[in-house]
Amino acid sequence: MRNTVQRTVFIAGAAMLGLVADAGAATLSVGLGMPYATPCRAIAAAATGDLIQIYPGTYSGDVCGIYASNLTIRGVNGRPKIDAAGKNAMGKATWVVVGNNVTVENVEMLGSKVPDLNGAALRLEGTHFTLRKSFLHDNQNGILSGANLNSDILIENTEFGHNGYGTGQTHNLYIGNVRSLIFRYNFSHDANVGHNLKSRALTNTILYNRFSSLRPGEIGSTAAGQPSYEIDLPNAGTSYIIGNVIQQPAANQNPSLIAYGEEGASNPGKNLYVVNNTFLNDDTVRGNFVLVGAGVTAPILLQNNIFSGIGTLSNQANPLQKTNYRSIAPGFVNRATYDLRPTANALVIDAGSAPGSSPFGVAMAPLAEYKHVALGMMRPVTGPLDIGAYEASSPAP
Repeated sequence: MRNTVQRTVFIAGAAMLGLVADAGAATLSVGLGMPYATPCRAIAAAATGDLIQIYPGTYSGDVCGIYASNLTIRGVNGRPKIDAAGKNAMGKATWVVVGNNVTVENVEMLGSKVPDLNGAALRLEGTHFTLRKSFLHDNQNGILSGANLNSDILIENTEFGHNGYGTGQTHNLYIGNVRSLIFRYNFSHDANVGHNLKSRALTNTILYNRFSSLRPGEIGSTAAGQPSYEIDLPNAGTSYIIGNVIQQPAANQNPSLIAYGEEGASNPGKNLYVVNNTFLNDDTVRGNFVLVGAGVTAPILLQNNIFSGIGTLSNQANPLQKTNYRSIAPGFVNRATYDLRPTANALVIDAGSAPGSSPFGVAMAPLAEYKHVALGMMRPVTGPLDIGAYEASSPAP
């Protein structure tokens, strides 16, 4: 597992530095007065390794398949808006990603609808995919990927909001049975009846995100939604959930915040590590913080987490618990604005234990914290770990 994660991070870092671009790659510019009027015209003309730069504007009904590999599609000088506007590619999505090693950066995508009610802004069919600094909202699915055990997916610094048709079968994002998912520094909120994150990946690394929802009738960047699970890992898998804010709204479709192995623990790995998260259950009637399927027999690890609100910690009979803190209303600097730095409490500040490494060699101590909106910041090191997703000495998130 360690090699898989390192490989994925290397690919992402290399892409940021331009190290994986092919020699002779072209830059194709999209926008008013540019060589290409719409992104899909540039996508159709692109060759392996090209860069497509999309200038600001609203591109309505611009739907297509992406066939070139090692392609980067990037919004520049602002964030372009890609509105499916009632159209779809192949009956599947706004953009169907068929090529390998495709990267999409800094785009807003909305309005994906197809007749079978399973349309996505991005449908992933190739091997390896990266999404960064984007905003996917009000689609039947934000992302929908197929099964590909050779594929590594990286999603970071991206907002997902109010995706889902409302049947419970569509989600903010749904990752199929791929080799690995790294999901970090994202804001996933208000899924419409479905899950804020669903992944069947063999390895899931979920770091420094915020999963939350608005109150009914409240308007933020999207309308309010009633999610089911905040995080659903239905087939288990070796999974790390570290440094996240995980909030269940009072109006929801399921009392559990995290579900693990609930559709059958069919992935080879059945190890779940839940470390230094801040859980907020705003349902005052029911709650289960970590729901574990019967096929998972290895004790899950719950360490250094704050569990706020009522409910069962876990339905698993023998979870391994270390230095967690439970309270109906823990002290936070400003709960209403999600400033979740702990206030003075000797049971939280400097009260965490060192997580060490998993048996697979993955270090589990939190190195960063979520910063709104869809950003990250370094977690300060000031002695022993504080319990929860934030250090008391951190700057305001």
